[in-house]
Amino acid sequence: MRGPIRRWPLAAGLAATAALLVAACLRLPHFGGDRHPYGDRAVRTALLQRTANTVSSVNFDQRALDTLGEESILFAAVLGTVVLLRQTRDEHRVAPQPAPVPPPLRRYGTLALPVALLIGLYVIAHGQLSPGGGFQGGVVVATALHLLYVAVDYRALERIRPVGPYELADGVGEAAYVLLGAAGLLAGSAYLANTLPHGTFNTMASGGTVPLLNAAVGMEVASGVVVLLAHFLGQALEIVGEEGERT
Repeated sequence: MRGPIRRWPLAAGLAATAALLVAACLRLPHFGGDRHPYGDRAVRTALLQRTANTVSSVNFDQRALDTLGEESILFAAVLGTVVLLRQTRDEHRVAPQPAPVPPPLRRYGTLALPVALLIGLYVIAHGQLSPGGGFQGGVVVATALHLLYVAVDYRALERIRPVGPYELADGVGEAAYVLLGAAGLLAGSAYLANTLPHGTFNTMASGGTVPLLNAAVGMEVASGVVVLLAHFLGQALEIVGEEGERT
C-alpha cells in the first residue's frame, strides 16, 4: 500500500478518536465546580466493598481489568529487555572490579537496606488500607535490594539477587493476577469481579480480592524491576564484546 493511500485510514482513525474524545469531554463536569460524580461513586463503592483506600479500590476492584493491562505492559517490557539484552555469540562475561566505597556510605547502606525492604513490604501489605500498594511497594523493595550495589559492591548484590528466581517470580505474579480474575467467573459473576468475602472494614483481611491482587502486583513489580536492573547492570559491568570493549 502506497504512502498517500495509507494516510487515509490513519486520518479516518484519528478523526474518529478525536470525535470520541470531544464527545466525552462535553459530558465532563465544569472545571472548578463542586460536583464530582466520579469521585463520589468511587468512594461509595469502596466503602461498600470494605476497602479503606479508595485508590486501591479503583485500581484493583472498580477497574481491575485496566490494572491487569498496566501490569502486563511492565511484564512485556521486562520480557522484551531480557530478549534484547541477552548475551550474544560475540560477547562474553568478565568479573567487574569492585570500586572502593567510603566507610560512612557502607554503614548507611547496610543499615538502610533492611529498613527500606521492610517499608516496601509494609506498603504492599497495607495497600487496601493506606496510600501505596503493589506498584509503589514493589519499586521500594527492588530499590532496597540494590542498596547493596551502592553501599558494598556488585558481587554482594549478585549473592542476594539470583536472576532466575526473580524471573520466575515475575511470571508467577503476572499469572496470579490473571488466575485471580477467574474467581469472579467461578462465582457466576464477571471476570475480576470482587466476589470474595469483604471482611471487616479497615482491617488486613478487608477488601475481598483487593489485597490478593495487590500482593500479586507487588510480586510482579518488585521482581520485574530487579530483572530489568540486573540486565542493564550486566550490560554495563559484565558484558564485553570481541574487541574487549563493554557493550
